[in-house]
Amino acid sequence: MPDNRPTRRPEAPAAPAGRLTTRHILFLIVAAAAPLSAMVGTVPLAFAFGNGAGVPAAFAFAGITLLCFSVGYAVSARRTGGSGGFYASTAADLGRPPAVATGYLALLSYNCATIGLAGALGYFTQIILAQHGLNLPWEWCAAVGIALVAVFGYREIGASARLLALLMLGEIGILFALDIAILVKHGTHALPASSFSEHSMTGPGTGVALMFAFVSFIGFESAALYGKEAKDPQRSVPRATYGAVLLIAGFYALTSWLAVGAVGTGKLKEVAGNELGNLFFDLGNSYLGTVGGTCLQVMLCTSLFAATLALHSAANRYAQVLAADGLLPAGLAEQHPKFASPHRASVVQTVLTVVVAAVFALAGLNPYTSMTTSMLGLGTLGIVVLQAVAALSVVVARLRGGARGGSWLREAVIPLLGFAGLVASVWLVVGNFSMLTGSTNVLVADLPWLVVAVVVFGLLAAAWLRSARRATYQRLGTAHLVTAPVAAPVAVPAPAPVPAPAAVPAPAPVPAAVQAPAIDVDADLAAAVAAGAVLSMSHGDSGERHA
Repeated sequence: MPDNRPTRRPEAPAAPAGRLTTRHILFLIVAAAAPLSAMVGTVPLAFAFGNGAGVPAAFAFAGITLLCFSVGYAVSARRTGGSGGFYASTAADLGRPPAVATGYLALLSYNCATIGLAGALGYFTQIILAQHGLNLPWEWCAAVGIALVAVFGYREIGASARLLALLMLGEIGILFALDIAILVKHGTHALPASSFSEHSMTGPGTGVALMFAFVSFIGFESAALYGKEAKDPQRSVPRATYGAVLLIAGFYALTSWLAVGAVGTGKLKEVAGNELGNLFFDLGNSYLGTVGGTCLQVMLCTSLFAATLALHSAANRYAQVLAADGLLPAGLAEQHPKFASPHRASVVQTVLTVVVAAVFALAGLNPYTSMTTSMLGLGTLGIVVLQAVAALSVVVARLRGGARGGSWLREAVIPLLGFAGLVASVWLVVGNFSMLTGSTNVLVADLPWLVVAVVVFGLLAAAWLRSARRATYQRLGTAHLVTAPVAAPVAVPAPAPVPAPAAVPAPAPVPAAVQAPAIDVDADLAAAVAAGAVLSMSHGDSGERHA
């Protein structure tokens, strides 16, 4: 909720002097999508309840749609400095009231997704440890994971990027090894053409398969939160976004296609329905041996940890930018003096995760079928809605503002195609929410209404700020544009003033041969001008750095 205290604007977050490259941002956002977790958790569901062998085509379609979205989102990212995420792009394209609603919805969605993944991390870690003879409560497993996320979330983002790079390469590496093993054993038969036939792509369950395909990309859009921490945000943020979509779409489509070939198109739905989460573990044991299957299990835990950390970082940065604009308590906008991280927002997000997990644990509820499904389902729906709004906002901005120096194809036509696909995705998620969450509980089924409630709250909050706190309202959507504060310019001592000549009586006439001594005022004047120029330049530099 808005910070109602009559305080001055919080200091703009200090950017850590461009530590992140395109590669670092790519690791952060691909880790948020959690490729191995998507393969293990959602692909078998898409096989069983979707269109079976047509799932690879669903991933390809989702990838094309999200690539269209990314084209428009990159336009917004360049205009907002590549930071601020959905909140900044909506403020720039649609105005302040929609931006407030978008900001609060993003805060809800990324926090819920983080909490849901923390529950999944505890649940699957407990199961895998039990299979190897170590029995621990899921609460302990989740606590260790949350503690590690808290440590890395508190520190500078570069440390998280390096860790996520290692974890992501590990999970992609083990799946790539599985792909190669299947391809070597079955040859071209491992890639059945029927997966891309008209019957498979449009058969019964296509909508469900598309829903699972779209939700498997969740997290890639968070690149636009790291602009302040990037070396070259105008280039690295769009490049990382494009790269993430292409990498994720290609990887998902290929791996699911090879899984279809390994299991067989005729019995795919039956086998996937019986095995569900064990399907890829069974494939790992069959094609990579026991060691490979064990590696898949371990990498699932690291994949869930990586996704939790990546979404935790995204949630923190939304809290930070909203606080800087006065929509949350000002203290959350502070950055650590050493790590340049949103450390207070990180602590608050960690506490929130612990509290929610404790509530589920004390109530005796299953961490996966209750906590993960409900929280992750709500977060997924909110993020897909945000993606649709972002795609539409680029089109609206183009229609309102006319030419922006770019082509209509890039700033209107392609984003509109992405918007159409994302609206279909929202409709599919809402219509199949019980399947997405795996729960028929009435409270869980009504969670989509919380998205509507948050949007309405955001619009009302903006209206209140416009009437009651005009100054706060005027600065909405601008905090992400403020660069890091810099040290004050070195004070240059002012030159000693040239003393005024003392008043003396008119001199008596002197002989023509005698001349008064020359006073070198030109030297003093030159020193004064030079010192003033230095001062002006130092203040000018400061202004540029604060601009």
